[in-house]
Amino acid sequence: MKNNQSSSSMELSTGPHHVKLDSWLSCAPFEELLHMKIEQISNGKAVLSMPFFHHFSQGAGLLHGGALTGLADTAVAMACKSLLPPGTHFATLSLNSTFLAAVRQGRVTAHATVTREGERILRGEAVVMDEKKREVMRFNSLFKIARRQKSQTGQ
Repeated sequence: MKNNQSSSSMELSTGPHHVKLDSWLSCAPFEELLHMKIEQISNGKAVLSMPFFHHFSQGAGLLHGGALTGLADTAVAMACKSLLPPGTHFATLSLNSTFLAAVRQGRVTAHATVTREGERILRGEAVVMDEKKREVMRFNSLFKIARRQKSQTGQ
């Protein structure tokens, strides 16, 4: 496997990793790796976009489905965060991606919405579109809010 980064420029540890975000509504290292951009977030809705760089390709030269799913999942997570107090712990319970069209170039944008179902469940949906406003993927997920929240000091 070819790697364009020298080992001195990569973190080689496999964890555990401690991440400190710039703010509650900011991108984590994975999202930064994929060059995701937060376009809008408010009231259970989020719009995020991502460019299609060569290293996001699958074997046929199309945008990898995992990259699209990552964008949609992140957009839904940001929409969840817009409804929750900062620091709230929550996690994906399930997700489903339906691929509708191939992406060959350009930028993709995920439009996500979230609704609450009871005290601890959030249902998320996202539509990912290419630059021509063509739907390329539909995404559905469930998130669960943790019962017990850790304090800001991690204890």
